[in-house]
Amino acid sequence: MNKRKAAEIFAVYTFPCGTFRVEQAGDCIVSISAVQGPVLDYGTPTPLTRQLASQMEEYFQGKRKVFDIPHILHGTPFQERVWQALCRIPYGQTRSYRDIAKEIGQPKAYRAVGMANHRNPMMLVVPCHRVIGADGSLGGYAGGLELKRFLLSLEQNHTS
Repeated sequence: MNKRKAAEIFAVYTFPCGTFRVEQAGDCIVSISAVQGPVLDYGTPTPLTRQLASQMEEYFQGKRKVFDIPHILHGTPFQERVWQALCRIPYGQTRSYRDIAKEIGQPKAYRAVGMANHRNPMMLVVPCHRVIGADGSLGGYAGGLELKRFLLSLEQNHTS
């Protein structure tokens, strides 16, 4: 397993749909996660975390479909293949866990795809919210199902 680079700096940003913690190591973002519960420390914003927050604001307004922020993904080779496949899901579309398993050449590994999805460190940048159950159910989401519903609806409403 590749070791994740430890975050040196973090900042917390609040948007109408929720609060997100952004972690930075060196000149790259290493984590974006939804904050559950009260925020006790808002961290120290940097130019890079502010740039990401600006891109997130554009995304939430329906003006941005892809993030172009320097980031690093560290996981197992399997997780990294899953995350790369997630990045190929077009804005406003969904795929099933089974679809992703087939795409990466391991059609029976759909449960492992779900676990890799759950361990995605870059919420939004790696759009794990676009993965749903084969039956159309939402499945899970680290940010909660309410946020997942919001993100899918947002993208559906801004697809041209």
